[in-house]
Amino acid sequence: MSNDKPEKQLEAVALRYDMKTSQAPKVTAKGSGFVAEQIIKVAQKNAVPIYQNKTLTSVLLAVDLDREIPEDLYKAVAEVLAYVYRLDQKTGSKGKKK
Repeated sequence: MSNDKPEKQLEAVALRYDMKTSQAPKVTAKGSGFVAEQIIKVAQKNAVPIYQNKTLTSVLLAVDLDREIPEDLYKAVAEVLAYVYRLDQKTGSKGKKK
């Protein structure tokens, strides 16, 4: 008998925020396991910053795809957007679009 706890499956959520077309960020991809791995690979391939927060990810997994995040998550997601903005400032990739 082993005391090892099984590792929690990898989870990922992708958000997109376009101030011109949306009032709030939208969930554009989400999943666990293989799907989460693919979301992360696509983000890395496209130099999209990855922000790790297991609690926020769990909550965002409940949001339907292509739906704006609920208002009660605005503050938490604003922290993510601020993180991304700071990274963009450091790397000089501010405002670049693919």
